[in-house]
Amino acid sequence: MDSDNCIFHPELGEIPHLPPATIHDADWRDGLLIRSPNWLGDAVMAIPAILQLKTILPPFCGLFVLCPKGIAPVFEAIAQIDRVIPLSNPRAFMTAQERRTVKRLQAGIGVLFNNSFRDALDLRLARIPKLFGAKARFRSPLLAWSCEFPKRRDHVLNKPHQAAKYLAIAEALGAEPWNGVMPEFRENLQPEICPKRLEEFCRKKRILAIAGGAAYGAAKRWPAESFRELGRRWIAEGGAVAALGSKGERPIAAEILKGLPEDSCWNAAGETSMNQLIYLLKHAEMCVANDSGVMHLAAALGVPGVAPFGCTDPAATSPLSSKWTIAFHKIDCAPCFKRVCPLGTKQCFDPITPEVVWKIMKSN
Repeated sequence: MDSDNCIFHPELGEIPHLPPATIHDADWRDGLLIRSPNWLGDAVMAIPAILQLKTILPPFCGLFVLCPKGIAPVFEAIAQIDRVIPLSNPRAFMTAQERRTVKRLQAGIGVLFNNSFRDALDLRLARIPKLFGAKARFRSPLLAWSCEFPKRRDHVLNKPHQAAKYLAIAEALGAEPWNGVMPEFRENLQPEICPKRLEEFCRKKRILAIAGGAAYGAAKRWPAESFRELGRRWIAEGGAVAALGSKGERPIAAEILKGLPEDSCWNAAGETSMNQLIYLLKHAEMCVANDSGVMHLAAALGVPGVAPFGCTDPAATSPLSSKWTIAFHKIDCAPCFKRVCPLGTKQCFDPITPEVVWKIMKSN
């Protein structure tokens, strides 16, 4: 198959128009609290909307983000965000200490970029007077303003993009359209506590970051042997390869690096904190990743890359960067959004060969 038939370029698309919300200056009190999505990729896709909401805050009002502890360093690296409140268990009610912290912020408005009823109730219990977000899970009575987006359909490309939904909410609250520029991410990794292995690896020239896992499920994962072939070619041209992911994805990373020269590779899966992951990605020349949180984070950091898409939808969750290219072959059953391929074949990945992805990498 012609590789051009597999090449898609990320596109935010149109921002849905929603009924405007009514907000008075006094409503803000001391600021705005954002409840971020729980997943890293979704959280990164919410960053443009968070930046735009910052621009409409009255003087002396703060921008606060409430998020899972594991992704808090991403928001802490963004200068426009005044305070990040990490949640010890994002799938449970806030602890008494977390609720007290939120109350002390005196935020007048809360925006929920997730669909949880529990979180809407939690923020009301934390005495945030006005909440805004999407209609979901019978929580509308808890919200001062709510909206609704089309339901996702299987086997077709879905619009709007997930980031466009977040931006639509921001614009309904009075924000201007996003200019397409991601923020600068500050390095919060102090040199004196930088792990020796990380520091040594980041001195290497031409680092290729590979993220071959995907927490969603096996159907999302391009074959390990395909990633390995890219690593082999990259190393042959004088580069080094870091395999990234969570602790649970360490066996996948090991399979990708199997047989590659040990002095040019690092299985970093489960070996880096979020701050260390950001540091490593900033030193990468390129990234190849499945549709995953690492893909979105690398794109936000300005790292060029390629993402093979299979069971998920590049129209809805492509990385927010013109430096990225999507490798996707549309067949009748894709995108299916299944965690495991119902056919057991992952045919949607078949035309996306290492040669196809390598060609894209060389053209970037």
